[in-house]
Amino acid sequence: MEIFKPQNSIINFDDFSLTPKGDLIKRRLKDMSFMYQNQEAVKKLIDENPLIYEFYNVEIPEEKGHLQHCLTVLYPGKIGKEYYMTKGHFHSIKNTAEVYITFSGEGRILMQNTDDETEILKINKGVMSYIPPYYAHRTINVGKEPLVFCGVYPGDAGHEYGIIEKKGMAELIVEENDEIKIIDNPEYKN
Repeated sequence: MEIFKPQNSIINFDDFSLTPKGDLIKRRLKDMSFMYQNQEAVKKLIDENPLIYEFYNVEIPEEKGHLQHCLTVLYPGKIGKEYYMTKGHFHSIKNTAEVYITFSGEGRILMQNTDDETEILKINKGVMSYIPPYYAHRTINVGKEPLVFCGVYPGDAGHEYGIIEKKGMAELIVEENDEIKIIDNPEYKN
């Protein structure tokens, strides 16, 4: 086994960047346009291609015994009535958990287990959230400022996006009459 040296990652709370930067991944509307229900709203914004979220993945071995961790910045905005969201995923090793620590903003973690049961947690600055094994999870920014959080999970957990990309999730979080609403996803495929 290779010995990995201890290290620090520094969060810049002025712009929510990370040092060392690690692997910065950006998700724009074109990367996830098919995930939003209102395709007319998508068409109106697709040329603008707004940045939905980005995350800094700390360079840690993706293997058992290590703890992967990343810093996500999910920007405020909506596509139609749906708030900006992350793509959402299961872990490739389904019996692994994750912890989120929220630094800024207001959001929801939409979770759905392998039996299609959903749970939703409210998150904001100072909240530490536990995402149990066997739950897909997607984060939604319901506020007016960037939603910034750190995720920590087993190094070998992996990410399985395909199921959510294909089926969607059973519920959506939308804005209706200036209120945050949870509605059934009419396009959900169980």
